Amino acid sequence: MVKILTISTHSRVEFIDITGDIERVAKELGVKSGICWMFVPHTTAGITINEGADPSVQSDIINQLDKIVPLHGDYHHLEGNSAAHIKASLIGCSDLVFIEDGRLKLGTWQSIYFCEFDGPRTRRLMVKITQQ
Repeated sequence: MVKILTISTHSRVEFIDITGDIERVAKELGVKSGICWMFVPHTTAGITINEGADPSVQSDIINQLDKIVPLHGDYHHLEGNSAAHIKASLIGCSDLVFIEDGRLKLGTWQSIYFCEFDGPRTRRLMVKITQQ
């Protein structure tokens, strides 16, 4: 079964901590041991796992992505959001986390982030958890 989460973004570019949302899905399904797959079905958004303790890490990632892939550049895509497509490709559209003892097996400082690069928008995140 695939659970669809709806995520509302509020800025053109932002990282939203969705760790709690993913944990709730695992608890709702009662999975004690398994694998959680997360997939973003959008070409201008992504998902990543990174530090959750210090919010400056997310702003550092966003700032460096903006330097590597500026909003305005020598792009040919007519919609004007080429930078968002490139950033989404660099970050990636899927990730997975193991579940043990009913909890996500993230590292001490890790959190799961939905990455918006062409907002604000209402987005979807697909979550599939298999029990082992």
